[in-house]
Amino acid sequence: MEIFSIKNLSFKYNKSDSFALRDVNLDIKNEEILLVIGESGCGKTTLLRMLKKELMPFGEMSGEILYNGEDIKNISDRTSASQIGYIFQEPDAQIVTDRVSSELCFGLESLGTDNKTMRAAVSEFVSYFGLSDVFDRKTSELSGGQKQLLNLASVMITRPDVIILDEPTAQLDPISALDFITMLRRINSEFGSTIIIAEHHLSEIYQLADRIVFIEKGQISAVDSPNKIPEKLKGKKIERTLPAPVRVYNAFGFDFDCPLNCRDGKRMIEPYSNSHYISVKELNKDNKIISAKDVWFRYERNSPDILRSCDLCIYKGEFFALLGENGSGKTTLLSILGGFMKPYRGKVRNTSNKTVYLPQNPRALFVKETLREDLNLIDNSFEELSLQFNIFHLLDRHPYDLSGGELQRAALCKLMLTNPDVLLLDEPTKGLDYFANRRICRQMWTVV
Repeated sequence: MEIFSIKNLSFKYNKSDSFALRDVNLDIKNEEILLVIGESGCGKTTLLRMLKKELMPFGEMSGEILYNGEDIKNISDRTSASQIGYIFQEPDAQIVTDRVSSELCFGLESLGTDNKTMRAAVSEFVSYFGLSDVFDRKTSELSGGQKQLLNLASVMITRPDVIILDEPTAQLDPISALDFITMLRRINSEFGSTIIIAEHHLSEIYQLADRIVFIEKGQISAVDSPNKIPEKLKGKKIERTLPAPVRVYNAFGFDFDCPLNCRDGKRMIEPYSNSHYISVKELNKDNKIISAKDVWFRYERNSPDILRSCDLCIYKGEFFALLGENGSGKTTLLSILGGFMKPYRGKVRNTSNKTVYLPQNPRALFVKETLREDLNLIDNSFEELSLQFNIFHLLDRHPYDLSGGELQRAALCKLMLTNPDVLLLDEPTKGLDYFANRRICRQMWTVV
């Protein structure tokens, strides 16, 4: 049975000449895991928002969306709030209270749930999601992974029939992302909730999906199972974003079933890997531009140290990567290297003429009604660079109407207009698909 039925859906944003979605027809089955893939800006987020009436974007729409046979616009607010859950890409975007305990209660309180039922539900879901250790903490003290898990628990506490997720792991480290995807699998199998998820990072979710929908330029180009859809994606750019075992399978054209995980992929590729090797190129390190020696930092006098005895050197022209799980101190170290915060012990030396910083939330960089006005604040010759970052066609859109990947590219474009010597990027690949990621890496290669 279909929980959603989308018929001849087309949508165009206000003041836009092109359609974000065109002639979309799709039936979403009850209790399935549906994975939506496609390049950044192809219409994934727009499609997902159309399935939650409170989040429908403003613009021109034709066609219809049925939820359990009823027009999505006509279902009651209570039905939408309790039965259709939505998880945003940014963990902070939907947290509305300052305490974990209050956040878990918020949805039930909004539905008028009595105290006895609410306490029982909160106790159950705190245990189910493993939130006992953070139950009394402030939401601002949680890591990105903990915040996203809290968002999922806050949605699930009303026991929705469907959960819609817009790139929920985009800001999570690999371990947190795996934990989150594992929890989605449990929810689907134990609660029977329909999962509709848009993702760029497919390594974990791909093999769990019942069906995969490929969107290209606002239209559905292919719908099929994880085993069969790779054949339909051959020759398309999106093929390069598929999990490594699937890409290798497509490239070599094996005559057995497509592997969906690394275990099966390893068995497939072992004969080839035994006779082929990868060489490593040495980096020529000259002209030190940033150095840190014995750096210690804590946010409050009596709080634990975030950084302890950190030493590093970064050289001009180097592409330097900081790795670590959420909460390990990456953002803190970037802020100190940029001179935005000072350590209580140790020294940092930055010899660049200009250092700029891209925060985790790129929305913080935009203050105008259109992208064109924002970029013009920095340099009125912004159009050439906007072409390089593939945002020229978005210049007259409001920054907040852009997809995650589009907003990230726009933020990078704005920073690059300042001609920086050092570019500090805090998780710059979140929300970016494979192609945008590669394009930005090529453009940034000569900048730290």
